[in-house]
Amino acid sequence: MTDKVPSQVHARLKVFLAAARHLSFTQAGEELHITTGAVSQQIKALEDWLGFKLFRRLARHLELTDEGQRLLAAVDPAYAAVDLAVGRLRGGTLSGVVRLRSLPSFLAIWLVPRMPKLMRRHPAIELQVEAEDSIRSLRDGEFDLAIDLNDGTYPGFQSTVLVEEEIFPVCSPQLMQERPPLDTPDRLDHYPVLHDMTAWRGSQPYAEWERYLKAIGASHVNVRRGYMFNRNQITIQAAIAGMGVAIARRTLTTTELESGQLIAPFAQSVPTGKRYCLVYPSGALDDQRVSAVHDWIVDEARGALAPVQVRR
Repeated sequence: MTDKVPSQVHARLKVFLAAARHLSFTQAGEELHITTGAVSQQIKALEDWLGFKLFRRLARHLELTDEGQRLLAAVDPAYAAVDLAVGRLRGGTLSGVVRLRSLPSFLAIWLVPRMPKLMRRHPAIELQVEAEDSIRSLRDGEFDLAIDLNDGTYPGFQSTVLVEEEIFPVCSPQLMQERPPLDTPDRLDHYPVLHDMTAWRGSQPYAEWERYLKAIGASHVNVRRGYMFNRNQITIQAAIAGMGVAIARRTLTTTELESGQLIAPFAQSVPTGKRYCLVYPSGALDDQRVSAVHDWIVDEARGALAPVQVRR
């Protein structure tokens, strides 16, 4: 017979879920209205009870261990189902307006195709969706939830990490015809390059390419040339059209790689140090409607944003 989980472990699991959402003990404490030290103590007690580490404590942020990721995948849907059931029993059907702001490419490619599921789960919630570039700052009072790509630091707001972004070059297979094989970064000199000039908040026009090349030890390759666009989605469409080699985001390029519209000439992807985050004003999740949309987006991200197998 399976032993029952002690009640204090259930309490610690709720702390773990908050810390895993934010990848920050401080932000988890703010959400739960306890101190950072209390969060740390609860996590340590849970790790001692389980017999393994749940987080890697890095210099500037946390990462889930493999065991932590498996625990999150197991308990997050269970607690979400409990929260949803309790919310329905207490308040009936949730209804009203939730204001959502998102980066245009993430909204069009990733979020909108999934929105019918949200409509089925919460048919009386009405989203007011606004697509805004990262060049526009986040201002309190303008949104209930915002999806942003940044380093996860949002003074004056709280945030939940959705996914750590990775990048890698892509191009149309036709682009490589009648050109030298694109088997090393040095061969990029023979190819046109494409840029998303507003890749993330505060980035300079060549940021994605230069970050990628620096990470793989090829900073000497000149990529300060070529067509520039202010949308990742448009940049990728230009690559599909055979206009050049672009930098793809793992989160947003799955379909094009699986279909063969794009290939990845270099198999290596590199982290950007940027994260897609859900940003919201302090106290916003006290509104059950906002909390319901927040939790749905988080559930979708954790279920869908798996590593992409790139095709060469």
